[in-house]
Amino acid sequence: MLHNSLFTLSALAATLALTIGPAAAFDASMYPDFSGQWKRPPGVGVQWDQSKKGGLAQQAPLTPEYQARLEGSISDQDKGGQGDDARVSCITAGMPRIMTGTRPFELVVLPNATYVYGEGNIPRRIYTDGRSFPNNEEPSFMGYTIGRWVDSDGDGKYDVLETETRNFKGPRTYENSGLRLHEDNESIVKERFFIDKANKDVLHIEITTIDHALTRPWTVDKKFRRDRNVTWAEYDCAESNNHVQIGKEFYFLSADGYLMPTRKDQPPPDSRYFKTAK
Repeated sequence: MLHNSLFTLSALAATLALTIGPAAAFDASMYPDFSGQWKRPPGVGVQWDQSKKGGLAQQAPLTPEYQARLEGSISDQDKGGQGDDARVSCITAGMPRIMTGTRPFELVVLPNATYVYGEGNIPRRIYTDGRSFPNNEEPSFMGYTIGRWVDSDGDGKYDVLETETRNFKGPRTYENSGLRLHEDNESIVKERFFIDKANKDVLHIEITTIDHALTRPWTVDKKFRRDRNVTWAEYDCAESNNHVQIGKEFYFLSADGYLMPTRKDQPPPDSRYFKTAK
């Protein structure tokens, strides 16, 4: 009995050693300080390129087809419609729009992955354990991200996280103007996360999108400011969302609970499966 008990304890100790070992080996001082809450700088909206206004002012390097789609989306929004911004129905923003920082977010650095957590958003995982892209992963709005840490200045410590994301589904847009990515969802999104050398409370995320809706890769430098006095709020897009999508049309739910058009002369939804009241 004693022999069995000692064997059991030895096995448990070995299991704990395997579990604790990798965590104990993780040296946080080797990585940049990404702690705290990251927010868009004051006065910066939710446009994709922070240095320009949204919509046509973004001067996105779009193909003629997708330039026309953006113009059509903006025109529809000017008339009260939603254009190509499917986000109004509360589907996730997906990549790369999720990195706009519409709501505050935090970065959690762990040995094998870095996690991006934002208020009301699906957690994003950046795998840094040396894996390759899987062959049979289900496509998703967030895509699948692998990354690697880089010591760019040769001081023996990591200061840049480089990532690549693939394997998407759509629809996905960069911003609420309806500036969208290609419907083939073959996007490749590359990022570089690093702290500003002149101000440790400024985070840069350089994002390069390679997409068939673009005539060339499009790179933007998004900046975020650190808030060390962290307060998190609960955010649920679906709560109090009065936008209703039926088929390809968007409608609006009035304060008294009735369906309303969003633009002039918009036809009502097809009611073929309802008995018409007499």
